[in-house]
Amino acid sequence: MTGWRAVLLDHPWSAALLGRPMLGPNVLARSEFLYATLVGAGVAEPCLTAAAYGLSNYVIGSALMQATWTARAEQATGQATAQAAREHLRATGDRYPVLAAHGPLVADGDWDVSFTFGLRWLLDGIQAGIQAGTAAAGRRPAEPGVST
Repeated sequence: MTGWRAVLLDHPWSAALLGRPMLGPNVLARSEFLYATLVGAGVAEPCLTAAAYGLSNYVIGSALMQATWTARAEQATGQATAQAAREHLRATGDRYPVLAAHGPLVADGDWDVSFTFGLRWLLDGIQAGIQAGTAAAGRRPAEPGVST
């Protein structure tokens, strides 16, 4: 996942290709590897597709957000943009109290650390589904707050 993200960040223009059918040999090989890894870990349908989509969308979304933010920040003199965003959150803290206190702009973030931490949360959730038997049995986990 981190290698895939690094490739996306090295080629920020690649996000423009996401609207096309992704059937090239490299995309298929990456998808095969991801699905095979999940199957090998004990994930079955319908959880398999959900896990693969969740991980894929996380990697793509993370890289896209970082590339977009970084490009815009560089165009607007780097740290000035981040500082202005932090000041805006502080000034509107009564309207957005949680973001003002805990949001991504409260402290200077490290994209790599944030990505790795979020990825760990996703993988821990997939592992919990495997251990609960829902992923291995191909059953959807119960929705929060819904009795089964």
